[in-house]
Amino acid sequence: MKKVLIPTKLDAVARNMLMDHGGYDVHQLPGVDLLELANDHADTYAMIVRSEKITEAVIDAFPQLKVIIRAGAGYNTIDIQSARKRGIDVMNTPGANSNGVAEEVVALMLADARHIIPADASCREGLWEKSKFMGREITGKTIGVVGLGHIGRLAVRRLSGFDMRVVGFDPMISSDRADELGVELLSLEDLFEVSDYVTLHIPENNATRGIVNRDLLSRMKNGATVINCARAGVLNEDDFRALKTEKNLRLLNDVYPKDEAGAKPIADIADIMLPHLGASTKEANENAARMAARILAEFDEKGITSYIVNRDIPEGLDEAYGDLAHTLTAFARSLAGPDRRIKLLETSVYGNLSRFSEWLVVPMVTALNPDFDRSLDHHAAISVLADNGIDYANRDVDNRKGYGDSITVDLTVEAGKDQMQTVSVRGTVAEGQIMISRINDFEKLYFDPAGHSLVFSYQDRPGVLGIIAAAVAEAGINIDDVRNPHDSKGKNSIAVLKVSQPVSRDIVDQIARKVEAHIAASIRIS
Repeated sequence: MKKVLIPTKLDAVARNMLMDHGGYDVHQLPGVDLLELANDHADTYAMIVRSEKITEAVIDAFPQLKVIIRAGAGYNTIDIQSARKRGIDVMNTPGANSNGVAEEVVALMLADARHIIPADASCREGLWEKSKFMGREITGKTIGVVGLGHIGRLAVRRLSGFDMRVVGFDPMISSDRADELGVELLSLEDLFEVSDYVTLHIPENNATRGIVNRDLLSRMKNGATVINCARAGVLNEDDFRALKTEKNLRLLNDVYPKDEAGAKPIADIADIMLPHLGASTKEANENAARMAARILAEFDEKGITSYIVNRDIPEGLDEAYGDLAHTLTAFARSLAGPDRRIKLLETSVYGNLSRFSEWLVVPMVTALNPDFDRSLDHHAAISVLADNGIDYANRDVDNRKGYGDSITVDLTVEAGKDQMQTVSVRGTVAEGQIMISRINDFEKLYFDPAGHSLVFSYQDRPGVLGIIAAAVAEAGINIDDVRNPHDSKGKNSIAVLKVSQPVSRDIVDQIARKVEAHIAASIRIS
């Protein structure tokens, strides 16, 4: 019998399922200090937790611990590095709480539109202020959903009964999948311009932090509403504060930098504030508990590892090749156009890397979808692609071509009505440095993609490189390196410039017009 410790007020369904399974001895002891529990339960095999802090000291106190499951999506309270050093797999239950968050969006919209909170207080005081609390209907309005992952899609489904126009932004999802959901895909700028409501369902990371800023907010209709049940950092609070009165914007908020008591900096601009209640439903608690029990049993019985969030790099693989896979995909995505819908991801993995091809698709997916955790496995990565309507193929390779340990990433994107475009990038690692060796038909580039790059392809003719260099210099930007080969037929050329700082979209477009570029991109690889 494997001992399972549940030191939290998790729904009893997890305990019951594991006890009924027959292979587990389950002890649910909420409210007891974990280090104290270790005195009597040092032989614990698995632990299911919610928000308890699993520190290195706690991990060391359970010498036989092999599995930690967070009944919920976030696992920032668990020291996953210390767990990995001890050979402990940490898992989570993504999606178990999603419906609660999606329904909260609807609840916030209705509560605000019909003044439910102040009207209740007024009525309890004995007042009868019907005219003061004249509301508005959400039926027929336009809602913009930023992020069409699991929660965003559930929100779309929940709102469909209100006959709203639903527009969405998510660079990952294909047009076909969006059509299935009944979502009209728009650019982020257009979404903010047309929406009466904007609901945010994106992660907070370097790419999304502060993404809802003055530019987007200034595009909103007068009286429009932002709903943030995602992460506090995706909204630039100062920019919202500056525009709230001018544009009569409303903010319905459930997320904060820290989940704790005390004054909240957003209090002066939020029209409704909740204490991070999105996932706080009995059903979500039960779903997370049921899922935690199921994935533990499947892990033990079937070896299913899809929910592990602290996986090691496979033995025998240099970590640099994971970074290579991520970089090639990010570079290809930028070349193809970051707002174009992806239809197909194809890979070719050469040399000794071929045996790691399944693992390498994971960092590729993280480059396409920042919400995907790089510590998850191949099956989870393929599932994310399929959920977004993106096909995936790993091609058989001919190692006699002499490409060594290298990777080719091909991205096919929608380039217009019934038109597709494919961008192909190959690279390798040389002396520990990531190198891109080919872009489309342009071979032997061998440049380091880290930092800021400009890429232009054009019909070969004299003087084009000079035009590009002059425009960059006029903008006050230094050129650190240049690659300028022809394609195999000698008809087209590519200019790849390593530059000292970002180049604005306006400058890129100006250069593209001057040289009649087929591809024009400013790319940053961190």
